[in-house]
Amino acid sequence: MAVRVQMDLGTRVVEFSLPAETDILRMSGWGPPLEDPAAAISRALSYPVAAPPLAELARSRVSANPAATACVVISDNTRPVPYKGEPGILWPVLEVLLGQGFAADRITVLIATGTHRAVLPEELREMLDARVFSSGVRIVNHDCRDTGSLSYLGTTRLGSELYVNRLYLEADLKVLTGLVESHFMAGASGGRKAIVPGLVGERSTQVFHGPAMLASPGARDLQLEGNPCHEESLQGARMAGADFIVNVTLDGLFQLTGVYAGDLEKAHALAVEQVRERVAIPLQAPYDIVVIHAGRVGINHYQAAKAGVAGASAARRGGFLVIAGHHTDTDPVGSAPYRTVLHLLKIIGPERFDRLLASPDWTFVHDQWEPQMWSKVLARVPPGHLYYCATGLSRRDYDVIPGRDGNVFLPAGERYGNDPALIEGMVLGAVSEAWRRLRKDAAVSEGAVRDGAVRDGAVSRPRIAYLADGPYGVPVTRGGPL
Repeated sequence: MAVRVQMDLGTRVVEFSLPAETDILRMSGWGPPLEDPAAAISRALSYPVAAPPLAELARSRVSANPAATACVVISDNTRPVPYKGEPGILWPVLEVLLGQGFAADRITVLIATGTHRAVLPEELREMLDARVFSSGVRIVNHDCRDTGSLSYLGTTRLGSELYVNRLYLEADLKVLTGLVESHFMAGASGGRKAIVPGLVGERSTQVFHGPAMLASPGARDLQLEGNPCHEESLQGARMAGADFIVNVTLDGLFQLTGVYAGDLEKAHALAVEQVRERVAIPLQAPYDIVVIHAGRVGINHYQAAKAGVAGASAARRGGFLVIAGHHTDTDPVGSAPYRTVLHLLKIIGPERFDRLLASPDWTFVHDQWEPQMWSKVLARVPPGHLYYCATGLSRRDYDVIPGRDGNVFLPAGERYGNDPALIEGMVLGAVSEAWRRLRKDAAVSEGAVRDGAVRDGAVSRPRIAYLADGPYGVPVTRGGPL
């Protein structure tokens, strides 16, 4: 008997069957949504973690300097931070600042775009509470390539030349906002990441997103201690300074589950601990075949790397990984530099690719960090064992994507379409082929199997897992993520 599963792909939920032997792996839960988000936000601003209330901080700055300026940092539209409606965290912050004497024209809402493009005016209207626009505060996109808008702070321990947005540095009151969730490089998002990489110059990302940093085994989901990516970000944030943070956690429907305000490090650490308890998926042993979806974040192949890393961490070395996604972005693969470096990875393979990135002859390329994360996936799951099953991609797109094209399992007339219903045929075809390949390789004799795996790497009855939460759940063993 088959087992029915669902994939929440954002704009569509796809339901279909997997083999009865499939283990459905879920995280413990997001935590219940807050019954009164507005009250929880107000309470967090008034009773923060290891910091004075925001109103007290604002009042002290204006008392010391009636012409004081404030900078409130927000995420761009690639992050689902609630900035409008009842769970919106931006207007309550601005309301406090205005109420304590900050002039509207001396408050800047600064969008931490990092290396992303600017958020367009129409996108801002979708993101932010209407009261933000009517209040008269200034809204500015950070531009990592505008060197004139940056100030040099010094060099970090790991060698980053730290250039940070000048508007932020010169503000008398600095407030950071953001979302805390698991992050496959920095351990967790939120907190210090609003500054590094959110507000730094493009040049400053070359170490933070460089090959040596991301090659570290500590640069992984849910790990802060011993994670060089986290440590670099935190050092940069300390150098730039932050007076107050307002971070949130969300559930799978983007409902508010927690508000963590106050000290940059202590409030963030509390949020990370809550996330760790909710999203970790304990494993007894890795699986032969893992199926995962890219979730709502998987608008393109670039973003689907998160699913690749999560899925590969549940697979045994040499096992099979099936990734499903519904790509709706204007470029369903990613930027031109990403596409180029990704194609290079496909051509030369993960081992040579990693050596090339580490070579002194390699020139740092924008977006190279995401192909490097795919290289981590392919180091565990060989390219021939990775099945990529996504809609919204053309035949030529698949030419640059590592792994096997899931469209080959569809009738010729249905391949490379945009309908998420096509994902079922791709995934079932991929799982069936992986199963057959495992059984064919096994040639199992009685007693040859130990813990589900044959001594030569094959299996008698493949162990199959479906990661129901997609990239949001993090498979872990007792020692941490695999």
